[in-house]
Amino acid sequence: MRREDWPDLAVFVAVAEARSFTKAASRLGLSTSAISHAMTGLEERLGLRLLHRTTRSVAPTAAGERLLATLVPAMEGVAAAVDGLAELRDEPAGSVRLTVHRDAALRLLAPRLPELTRKYPQVVLEIVADDRLADIVADRFDAGVRLGDLVDKDMVSVRIGPDERAAIVGSPEYFTRHPPPKTPQELRQHRAVSYRHSSGVLYKWELEKDGRALTVAMESALVTNEPQLIVEAARAGVGLAYALESHVAAHVAAGALVPVLADWCPRFPGSFLYWPSRRHVTPALRAVIEALRIDRPR
Repeated sequence: MRREDWPDLAVFVAVAEARSFTKAASRLGLSTSAISHAMTGLEERLGLRLLHRTTRSVAPTAAGERLLATLVPAMEGVAAAVDGLAELRDEPAGSVRLTVHRDAALRLLAPRLPELTRKYPQVVLEIVADDRLADIVADRFDAGVRLGDLVDKDMVSVRIGPDERAAIVGSPEYFTRHPPPKTPQELRQHRAVSYRHSSGVLYKWELEKDGRALTVAMESALVTNEPQLIVEAARAGVGLAYALESHVAAHVAAGALVPVLADWCPRFPGSFLYWPSRRHVTPALRAVIEALRIDRPR
């Protein structure tokens, strides 16, 4: 293998992991045509097809899978060695790329950013706020922030926010037209402001009391993927909303929203910062971890 093949091998890894020439081009800062040209040249020099290409998808061939299994650990080892040199600096430096669910980005990270940037001026934090469950390895994130019950068990994680609790709320005006539900079964007499996941799945309300768990599929008056819009629509009387208690507490205190079925609203783990257990933790990422954590690693 010639030294000049290394850039094309890096292109191959990006395409194989992203399963897309377009996504790989975006990740590497290259044009799609440059990615295609690099892959064609690499395959011609090797005399092997590394990728199956169709108009809709890209996937490694058997030869590509074999090469990928060797290249990824090797490249991670090189990256770890280079990152390790940063430990010789007087202070942490470099970029840290995070995928964060939008609520945590606004409520948990934003208030801590001024202190973090003052304490570590050479650390550049990139936050991609997205409720999609990104693959932090394939999408080249250094770490992610998700609710605790959504973090894979093979990840290392630290708590960055308190436990959360659900709340079912409606406006006083809404309850003048519809009697407040007193049992989960009575929820079916109401319409909801519903949340749709980025996967396209409509969220079913999760209830729990005395060890008994229920899932309720509500009839929708409005469907959105924006949590704040759910709260505002509930305040406007569109329907009932299932939201984080922390999102509606101020409105409940002001009388703009009225909670119902509080004894059926479960608690669940709050937000955690997580990263792959096998990944080398750079000084820059370690600085971010220490700035955000509120407990010890799990």
